[in-house]
Amino acid sequence: MRFPNYLLLLAVSAAAAAAAETPTAYEVLQTYDFPVGLLPKGVTGYEIDAGTGKFAVDLSKTCTFVIKGFTLKYKTKITGTIANDRITNLKGIQVKILILWLNIVEVTKTDRGDGGGELQFSVGVAAAGFPVSSFDESPQCGCGFKCNHRSSGFGRFPLLQL
Repeated sequence: MRFPNYLLLLAVSAAAAAAAETPTAYEVLQTYDFPVGLLPKGVTGYEIDAGTGKFAVDLSKTCTFVIKGFTLKYKTKITGTIANDRITNLKGIQVKILILWLNIVEVTKTDRGDGGGELQFSVGVAAAGFPVSSFDESPQCGCGFKCNHRSSGFGRFPLLQL
């Protein structure tokens, strides 16, 4: 009877080790030469087909924040196709331009000779570029990259300290 218990323990240990080696969605971004900050904090899971690059990322909730004057909205499901330095067929990320919400459909990364680079976010008819270094960290829902205060959960109004 001890032999089957040993096999069960071995199988559980192997499964746990395999799960521990599964990269996070943020680490997968880095394998395609993108910074982790393309995804906000709160990823709960992802799927990727390594052969085609098709992916789906799940967030715990819809996520909205401001980056460099642009309001971005990430839906709970983000899909697209990823390759080195390029994400196409992107769905689930929007940017607010004046009063309109436009879908970001493509993200490309260009490198400069000095080790820096730029990310281009395209809505189809127009694009905006930002330094790659601006996305070294993942933004947080509600406050983006500027989360130095505690938030009440209602936009950018800090909690009153009593």
